[in-house]
Amino acid sequence: MFTGIIEAVGKIKAVSSGKLEAAVPAGWTLAAGESVAVNGACLTVTASKPGLAVFAVSPETLRRTTLRRLLPGAPVNLERALAVGARVGGHFVTGHIDGAARLLSVKNDGNSRVLEVERTEGALLVEKGSVALDGISLTVYDISSASFKAAVIPHTWENTALKNVKPGALLNVEYDILGKYAAARPAGITRAFLAENGFL
Repeated sequence: MFTGIIEAVGKIKAVSSGKLEAAVPAGWTLAAGESVAVNGACLTVTASKPGLAVFAVSPETLRRTTLRRLLPGAPVNLERALAVGARVGGHFVTGHIDGAARLLSVKNDGNSRVLEVERTEGALLVEKGSVALDGISLTVYDISSASFKAAVIPHTWENTALKNVKPGALLNVEYDILGKYAAARPAGITRAFLAENGFL
């Protein structure tokens, strides 16, 4: 589980059919089996040394995400898994990418940059709800049948790989897990459902 608050921007060293290598902060101590979100995709560490991590990448992950398009030197957003008891600054992000969506435009709006992103089939979006784009927790608004928007504040813009992405590029998209569960229950989230599952 992640929060969508990016910890660092690393650089890709190599991508192959079953493996991805990325530069990570030298101070990170990563153990084999640990999870790290790379551009929002939850990957398992298979080996590491100071400043470098090697991740296993399944064919399904390569098919569903933009990771297969990465070239050596490409910047990527990195977030280590959420520690129990830590603050959740963004929203609950699983790192299980729903697919890729095209960035349609980037426009300045006051102190922010507004991203307009393609709305793909099956998108679960609500006004002022959450979405993770390349692993970044953002708030959704101005939803239409073809697109949605999200505003990016200067801190996020400067401290993530978003600043390197141009209109036309594909972004990894993960829709809000709460929306997925709600959509999976046609009857909705009822008081009885909450009680049956230990929430009441």
